[in-house]
Amino acid sequence: MKPAPAPAEDPAPPRRGHWSRRANPLAGLGSVLWLAVVIVPVYAMISSSLTHQSEALGHNALKPPAHPTLDNYSTVLHNGFGHLLWNTALVAAAVVVIVLALCVPLSYVAVRTRSVWSGAAFRLFLLGVAIPAQAVVVPLYLMIAKLDLYDSLLAIILPTAAFAMPVSVLILTGTLRDISEDLYEAMALDGASTTRMLFQLAVPLAKGGIGTVVVYAALQAWNGLLFPLIFTQSDGPRVLTLGLFTYVSEFGVDIPALLASVVLSGVPIFAVYLVARRALVGGLMGVGGK
Repeated sequence: MKPAPAPAEDPAPPRRGHWSRRANPLAGLGSVLWLAVVIVPVYAMISSSLTHQSEALGHNALKPPAHPTLDNYSTVLHNGFGHLLWNTALVAAAVVVIVLALCVPLSYVAVRTRSVWSGAAFRLFLLGVAIPAQAVVVPLYLMIAKLDLYDSLLAIILPTAAFAMPVSVLILTGTLRDISEDLYEAMALDGASTTRMLFQLAVPLAKGGIGTVVVYAALQAWNGLLFPLIFTQSDGPRVLTLGLFTYVSEFGVDIPALLASVVLSGVPIFAVYLVARRALVGGLMGVGGK
């Protein structure tokens, strides 16, 4: 007697590839519109920066310049742009270092410690999110003057770092809370200290949140105008946002040179974003981008 044939296995369901996903025309249309909203002003700014001053007022920013020139960029580079760029880079780097040095340990303590003091410190930092810089600029001015820091780069660095810390703590605590408790327990069983768990476990797994904080703090420092405007007055500590006023006078505005300065000042921070974009996306989506 022949044995009964084995039942045929059900064929595996076909794998859904990337191109088999259902199209979403509304999302595609929204992406195109948003791309136009971003690209068109950038194109208009670059196009206008390549025109002559005599043609600036009558030039259609959406049309390529009839006689493009790089004289505006030469004017900017020979008008102290390097000094402004150096000061701004120093401010941004110092703000990032201060924010990371203070916010990473503080966020770790807020996540790992259940004491009343850590909870109170975390709520205090969250309160700072609701306080605008304009509301406390007068007390800050008096403090800067009393500390003899007026008209220096420290007068820009310290307040900028202080106002970047609340959001940075909020981002880092959200990232550190996603780290599994089992990993901490495994390191604790191996005899790891708190400092070792911070630098060998928490920091590597929170690099997405740290990258987000780096980009956020650098943008706050790079684009800041209020603190440089109030706390400095001489050319020594002048930064890029104040340097734009060089091309504005009571008799007119050098529009092409002003836009050329804006283009050049945006290149470094755009490069920072390109380098840290993966960590930035990972920090927004959670640990590891999951």
